[in-house]
Amino acid sequence: MKDLDLTTLRLFVAACDLGNIARAGEQQHIGSSAISKRMALLEEQVQAPLLERHRRGVVPTAAGLMLLEHARAMLASADRAARDMAAYQHGVKGQVRILASVSSIAESLPDDIAAFLQKPEHAQIRVDIEELTSSEIIRSIREGLALVGVCWNAADLEGLQTLPYRCDTLAVAVPDGHPLALRDSCSFSETLDCEHVGLPASTAVYTMLARAAAIIGRPLNYRAVVSSFDATIRCVRAGLGVAIMPREILGMAGSGQGGQGVQGVNMVPLTDAWARRQFAICFRDGSRLSPAARTLVDYLAGCAQAG
Repeated sequence: MKDLDLTTLRLFVAACDLGNIARAGEQQHIGSSAISKRMALLEEQVQAPLLERHRRGVVPTAAGLMLLEHARAMLASADRAARDMAAYQHGVKGQVRILASVSSIAESLPDDIAAFLQKPEHAQIRVDIEELTSSEIIRSIREGLALVGVCWNAADLEGLQTLPYRCDTLAVAVPDGHPLALRDSCSFSETLDCEHVGLPASTAVYTMLARAAAIIGRPLNYRAVVSSFDATIRCVRAGLGVAIMPREILGMAGSGQGGQGVQGVNMVPLTDAWARRQFAICFRDGSRLSPAARTLVDYLAGCAQAG
């Protein structure tokens, strides 16, 4: 099979997304007959029907859905390559795309990257950050969609090279007046009498807490599931429940007694051994990192040692 043409793949994705070849033509500024011809040639090339044609439009076949997934990844890679090359026209000598978990972004990573970019010797380096779950980060690194990731080191990092990054400590966030609010610390099991506010099931912390509750043999009841730590804090402050989250997010230096980083919310450190988390910088092969990526990785690893 000859190499797939990116323009044809872009038209194929547009037809699938819009469900209509004519609308895809309007979006891509090309006649519908030209798209139809390209789709026919594409089907001939892959030797499989890709689109089911109906009176109101088109839908991808099973083979079409498979190609659609690959086409999206190929187009995304091509777009990133175009952006990277365009960056050189503006004097950027290196560009690094780093995938990071919500916890690392909410804590130290943005400050560390900002400090890295402020150094004169890094003035010609550009760093882009994208938030993903730990499992998505690892999959993307393995598939070569990004060079560098930062996630919790308890995730399945098999096959990747890693360096230690910073640590954090999980605590229970409780509203003012809660029975745990005046405690110096507590165990995770003591929070299971309360309704919880949590992050989505796709996140590493959700999986970890579910496993910890299962080991104890008690249910973990969620009253609210939200998409960010900011929303979590708002729910806790409103009295909707308690939440297990990194105490560093609120810049907590003390315990629950007097340790309020946000008015109306108290952070009580957990005593469980797993509450102390280590983050990892992960990549497929250090020898294949670009000079800019290698420089950033070394700097972040140094931040961990300094901290």
